[in-house]
Amino acid sequence: MKALPFSYIARNLRVRRVTTALTAAGMALVVYVFATVLMMTEGIRATLVATGQPDNMIVLRKGAGAEITSGISREQAAIIETLPGIALDARGQALASKEPVILNNLPKRGSGKPSNVTLRGTGEAGLALRPQVRLVQGRMFRPGSSEIVAGRAVAAGFQGVDLGATLRFGGRDWVVVGLFDAGRSGFDSELWADAEQLMAAFRRQAVSSVIVKLPDPENFEGLRQLIEDDPRLGLEAKREERFYAEQSEALANFIRILGTALAVIFSIGAVVGATITMFGAVASRVGEIGTLRALGFRRTAVLTAFLGESLLLSLLGGVVGVTAALAMQAVDVSTTNFATFAELAFQFRMTPVIAVQSMLFALLMGFVGGFVPAWRAARLKIVDCLRAA
Repeated sequence: MKALPFSYIARNLRVRRVTTALTAAGMALVVYVFATVLMMTEGIRATLVATGQPDNMIVLRKGAGAEITSGISREQAAIIETLPGIALDARGQALASKEPVILNNLPKRGSGKPSNVTLRGTGEAGLALRPQVRLVQGRMFRPGSSEIVAGRAVAAGFQGVDLGATLRFGGRDWVVVGLFDAGRSGFDSELWADAEQLMAAFRRQAVSSVIVKLPDPENFEGLRQLIEDDPRLGLEAKREERFYAEQSEALANFIRILGTALAVIFSIGAVVGATITMFGAVASRVGEIGTLRALGFRRTAVLTAFLGESLLLSLLGGVVGVTAALAMQAVDVSTTNFATFAELAFQFRMTPVIAVQSMLFALLMGFVGGFVPAWRAARLKIVDCLRAA
């Protein structure tokens, strides 16, 4: 069976520059929406997964889905520190950080609308457990003082979070003495202060979580079993990476489902546009189709040629849409994390898998929109085509 050359397919799209450009633009817009939705969910996941360390374990109250809903008494925290299987620092003390986590309202820059910010109480051990955190301005807070340091995203997104500024919460004034960069992890959206001072200000008698360092990630199961089997505790332990990955699931799934539904709805318009374009191409080339059939090209060759035009059109739209979506990686955005009800800053993130999925989505639109016109062209009779010409 003779097939029509690719140059013939490409030339027909070139001849119809205006309709080709308009149809491809419609498809590109849909692909752009589809790709940015996937990039948003990937960005949320990447931000929260980067927050956890592979050799850290987080201990929470059993059944607590987030640190803000967890509570661990001082006695329980002290028991955890004495368990075997925890890494030790240079002084021979357990590398464990007992951390209260509290939500506080701050006005956003620009709009002035209040939004929740995570306050984390920590200390020397907590800083040692987060190697991705580095101070970029000012200094670290002094133990026992009403000083705080702010993550990069909090400083950029909220009013009054500037070096040297004073914030009031918990019935006292807190001075911002430093700004830190947490490597685009969830800690960038937090304020950190001395754990004991934060608990005293908010009259807390229990911490939210205990984070411990493992000398070897393979020791996790043994230590987890010790914690969860201890009748004095009633706590559960998770790998820190897994915990933060779970924090992203609700929000990422919601955005993916809603965004994909919108992209599918928009794709109906793009498919209709492609169908109309291809029907127009068939109507204007009836004589050409008859000539091709008379020259010995079979119905399958004609169907393949017209379907190839539609797929090439969608491929063009897909490339433009994915290219436009790539620019979103330079944009910083924030939203409320459903798990913590606090503001979370993140970036759109393009991956090879997202690019491939977006291109397949574009080709699917081209196939659906082009099949019926291509089938119609292939079913035309030679005599009718030549007569119409």
